[in-house]
Amino acid sequence: MRILVTGGAGFIGSHVVRAFASQGSEVTILDDLSSGKLANLPEGVTFVKDDVRSPSAARVVREGGFDVICHLAAQIDVRKSVEDPAYDVAVNIGGSLNLLEAMRQSAKKSTRFIFSSTGGALYGDVETIPTPESFAKDPQSPYGNAKLSVELYLGYYARVHGLDTVALRYGNVYGPRQDSHGEAGVVAIFCERVLAGRQLTVFGDGKQTRDYVYVADVANANVLAATKPLPPAGPLDTRSFNIGTGVETSVVQLAELIRDASGTTPAIEHAPDRAGEVRRSVLLASKAKQVLGWTPRMSIADGISETFRWFAAERDGVASTA
Repeated sequence: MRILVTGGAGFIGSHVVRAFASQGSEVTILDDLSSGKLANLPEGVTFVKDDVRSPSAARVVREGGFDVICHLAAQIDVRKSVEDPAYDVAVNIGGSLNLLEAMRQSAKKSTRFIFSSTGGALYGDVETIPTPESFAKDPQSPYGNAKLSVELYLGYYARVHGLDTVALRYGNVYGPRQDSHGEAGVVAIFCERVLAGRQLTVFGDGKQTRDYVYVADVANANVLAATKPLPPAGPLDTRSFNIGTGVETSVVQLAELIRDASGTTPAIEHAPDRAGEVRRSVLLASKAKQVLGWTPRMSIADGISETFRWFAAERDGVASTA
């Protein structure tokens, strides 16, 4: 298949690229390298440096003849979305619409558009745990609002223009190649701090929980979503799928797992609660299993061990293909 991965030089995107390339697909990456790295990419792929908001990026989509577009390019920093919501809208909504309009204008009408959405930021603070796709949406940030808006546009383009669209709502993705700086996941931050001999900072009591899903499992979800038959376009949630483990892991438990993986006992300091932080976020992914045939393969303990080994190898300058 001919695959386009936007944001393919980034953390999740590079794993998606490798998953498709390993199956013999012809993969093109479109990335502006604002956070991605060329070193993340395997050999034998095509790279285009561009911004998803640009006319030239739209032309790549319109003229590329792709079978599948995995759209991962995004402004991913929740804090930045709060500080500059207009920029978040421009990239996350404007960039997505630029690509969808290009798809609509393309001569190839069978392209499937896979959108990387969010589970944790979409539902807000909920009491139904694990949370199904049909649960009421209550984003707590401009970032979550933008992801929900794009999902609504996906439904519009599917119903009105006949585009083949699907949304994958990720839990908290972690694994090799995650950046420990900026808006990074706590797993990457904790791994780097342990390796640097620094203490781990836990906000509040550390009992807030998340659904940590290993990046290779997320990449596999994209591969399955590329080819599986989907239900006809309908209301929001019809073609949206939670991608998570259904397992609650608290920040304190996570720190203990990283202690075990590292064989060290770093000190833990508690800082004040962060305002607006969701207390519990765990996804029900039974729909993905039923429709896409997807289930997570990596346990949290094994995933943390694999991730810590990667960070340790990177620190020691050992090349890794993970």
